[in-house]
Amino acid sequence: MARKQLKNNLAEQVMARLSADIRGGRLAPGTRLPTEQALTNELGVSRTVVREAVAALRADGLVVTRRGSGAFVADPAAGPFRIVPPSATSLSDILNIMELRLAVEVQAAGLAAERANRKQLAPIRAALRAIDSALQRGEGAVAEDFAFHRAIAEATGNDQFPRFLAYLGSHVIPRQSVRLSVDTPAERRAYLERIQDEHARIVTAIAEGEPVEARRAMRDHLMRSLERYRKLAGGNAYGRR
Repeated sequence: MARKQLKNNLAEQVMARLSADIRGGRLAPGTRLPTEQALTNELGVSRTVVREAVAALRADGLVVTRRGSGAFVADPAAGPFRIVPPSATSLSDILNIMELRLAVEVQAAGLAAERANRKQLAPIRAALRAIDSALQRGEGAVAEDFAFHRAIAEATGNDQFPRFLAYLGSHVIPRQSVRLSVDTPAERRAYLERIQDEHARIVTAIAEGEPVEARRAMRDHLMRSLERYRKLAGGNAYGRR
């Protein structure tokens, strides 16, 4: 546990360093980030730490990756839409983001079911397995959940869907920002397992090429989360993790 916490802290430090360089203009839009090896040598961290930091920057829309070329500073002009706060800070923020996701991701699931080939299905299935593994370790699977939804967006064959999720950032998974104060560990685990069942239903529909069922499964999944946070906004206490 201590080793994992140390790795997380190091990744956050690397992310903060690169983020400051980007926001401060020291790394201009379009600039290629230093290679993993260069960052490893310069910062004295492992490649795993560097990869996690770059993945977090990508999720927040600060960098883009190009296959075979590396990671580059994103051009703000390339996508005017951006939720400014690095994370949702209130239940009204959470509800607004959930409603926005509902409008986009239902269609993404349908398009993925219509268009995804075997190669595009593989990352979706891998993300589903990664969530299972995280839950078995007793973790919240926030990053893995984000990767799952991002993989579905990629499978649409329309680059604008994954770009949209990247602009929203990793806080599209609301449980990283809000928790029920009345949740017990057992209740929380049951909730996460139920979410995973919903994920599995989405994957099945996409894999079987059933766009109507894929849209229905994604709508049901997001609506259940939306209703949960609407109830929370109705009177329960909440707080940051």
